[in-house]
Amino acid sequence: MIAGPIMEAPPLPPPFEAGTEPDLDQLAARVDRALAATEALDPPSREKSRELRQSIEAFHKAGLTRIVRALREDPRGAEILYQLADEPSVYALFAMHGLVRADLRTRVSRVLDMVRPYLESHGGDVELVSLEERTVTVRLTGACHGCSMSATTLRQGVEEALRTHVPEIERVVPTSGEPVAGFVPLDALRHRGDLKGWIEGPPAEAVEEGRPYRMETGGGSVLILRFGDALYAFKNACAHQGLPLDGGLVDVESGTLSCPWHGFRFDGRSGECLTAPQAQLEPYPLRIEKGTIYVRPQ
Repeated sequence: MIAGPIMEAPPLPPPFEAGTEPDLDQLAARVDRALAATEALDPPSREKSRELRQSIEAFHKAGLTRIVRALREDPRGAEILYQLADEPSVYALFAMHGLVRADLRTRVSRVLDMVRPYLESHGGDVELVSLEERTVTVRLTGACHGCSMSATTLRQGVEEALRTHVPEIERVVPTSGEPVAGFVPLDALRHRGDLKGWIEGPPAEAVEEGRPYRMETGGGSVLILRFGDALYAFKNACAHQGLPLDGGLVDVESGTLSCPWHGFRFDGRSGECLTAPQAQLEPYPLRIEKGTIYVRPQ
């Protein structure tokens, strides 16, 4: 019996030089090279390598879980945890072990962003109207709205993508002609009649682009932002510590709002927190009647 040639495993990546601090890209590249080297081993050695890696990852996850749990239970620790999650390397570590996860609304918004190029290629668009428990209500606009293919577009595009990537979603409901939660175009000035539950705010022209507008209500304050011809309304409370955001900095070009207290950055249109993806501003429905803004706090 003649033995076959012995396959030599590719060399492992060299260690970093002493005294140097590699960046995240270098560390990730080293991990990729090491994994590629172990995958080239003979089957028994490869399985032992996988078992070793999985055992080490489980060991690390157990310790990290205890650390995160302890930090969350202490108000001071919770703030430190948010600061740590803002560091890309720490966030990547937490995400790898499933210790952080974007909230449901953020994940739904990301899926809609994913299918939006397909809809735009057909002259349409999709907007998130509301998210209640496991039901998503969306609005098809442009060529998609009102056309005979709307139902097909929704089923084959939006609904399929949401069910695939956000399995918690049970129903996807299309709507038309209604204002999008937290948004209304300024040309939608026609009177719609029923304003029950809506609170009257300032004239639409009083909200300047680049300057947060604070609107007081009986139950608190509302933050109104303008980007171009669109207005967005949110609860005036940072998702970090609940502090007001009306003194924050608006970057019109990037469409973001920065908290004046601890610098957390938010998408000014969706409310998604760009600093800590697990956080989210609370959006409020907004509409315009005869040039006056109305909001409906949840």
